[in-house]
Amino acid sequence: MADFRASFADTAPDAALSPPLAALWWAKKGDWDQAHRIVQDEGDANSAWVHAYLHRVEGDLGNAGYWYRQAGQPVAKDTLEAEWERIVATLLAQRG
Repeated sequence: MADFRASFADTAPDAALSPPLAALWWAKKGDWDQAHRIVQDEGDANSAWVHAYLHRVEGDLGNAGYWYRQAGQPVAKDTLEAEWERIVATLLAQRG
């Protein structure tokens, strides 16, 4: 996918997206259940970080804290928008 951010006009995410990016795509589209399903069984730190973010957005801070620890990330203190940008930038940089 040439531009992850531009893909939000699409009706389905690119199949080549990593699970964390696919989960963010679904979250941005408003399908939180699908976003959670994508990352809940993944074992990598990036999926745990996205899962923490999803719980944080929903106001479920207990579960968010758990997933931040699983991700090896400090509990986020920045705005939701700033964390979104940080997560997306990190994930896109890893795509290389």
